[in-house]
Amino acid sequence: MSAPDFATELAPEMAALAARVLAEDGPQPDPTLMAPADGRRAAEIGNRRWNVALPAMERTGTAEVRADDGLGSAKVRLLVLVPPDARDGAILFVHGGGFAFCSPETHERCARMLAAETGLPVILPDYRLAPEHPFPAGVLDVVASWRAAFEATAHLGVRRGPLILAGDSAGAGLCVSALLHEAGRTEADAALLFYGVYDADFDTPSYRAFTDGPGLTRAKMQRYWDFYVADAAARATPLVAPLLASDAALAALPPLHLMAAGIDPLLSDTLNLEARLAALGRPERTHVVPGVVHGFLQMTNDLPQAREALGQAADFVKGRI
Repeated sequence: MSAPDFATELAPEMAALAARVLAEDGPQPDPTLMAPADGRRAAEIGNRRWNVALPAMERTGTAEVRADDGLGSAKVRLLVLVPPDARDGAILFVHGGGFAFCSPETHERCARMLAAETGLPVILPDYRLAPEHPFPAGVLDVVASWRAAFEATAHLGVRRGPLILAGDSAGAGLCVSALLHEAGRTEADAALLFYGVYDADFDTPSYRAFTDGPGLTRAKMQRYWDFYVADAAARATPLVAPLLASDAALAALPPLHLMAAGIDPLLSDTLNLEARLAALGRPERTHVVPGVVHGFLQMTNDLPQAREALGQAADFVKGRI
């Protein structure tokens, strides 16, 4: 898909929501231009509006994964959301935020919606963030959380069963990196990948089409990558940029649900991953949600497209458990 083929008009619901946020909050500073702690604080505040009217859970709590010196992971806090009449198994949901911002709490409504729709507990790891903790810290913390997911959360009523990885944006990229890291060691039954970061190529068709947004921009993504892996030459490895993985490594991935926003510099990342998988004879096709911007799954309380997209992801999960 070339840049002129992308539809660039916001859906009416997305446009109305963007106008409402601008009217309520006014123009906001770019958090990627702030000191990391200040940028994180701004991201937490900005996401509060999306985390309202939280779907009821049977049980919520926190758990802990111990540091693993052999792996190189740190101690990881887990936010655990257990829906009513929970099934056996769980979803490990890795939040986005450019490898540097956000937390389990910024993504709690989205995760609760996924738990309610699938009937599976959702576990959100509070992995280490860049730039203080650049690659591979986040990947290793996700791997450790995945390995210990059922053991660490048993006291909250999470039972062993199917394990689904899920993530949005940088979190989706971390999921694929974790899958590549654990190939042949730790198994996942499927993965939900929402508008993921899979490469550091800033000249794709969607980066050209949506250089200045709306929403996410090329410049912001370049700064996020600088936080995560400052040396551009060091990005040329599959654990950093999963699109560089071998055919054999991609062919061995579990079933994937690929979803992308129609107005997003990262759209080509998902389409390029789809193309690699299709060339290997795999069935995955991208669900592109037209007229919405990057991060729209945060907006389930206000945006029908977000609720519908999560429902599609839940249907994918229910077909595999």
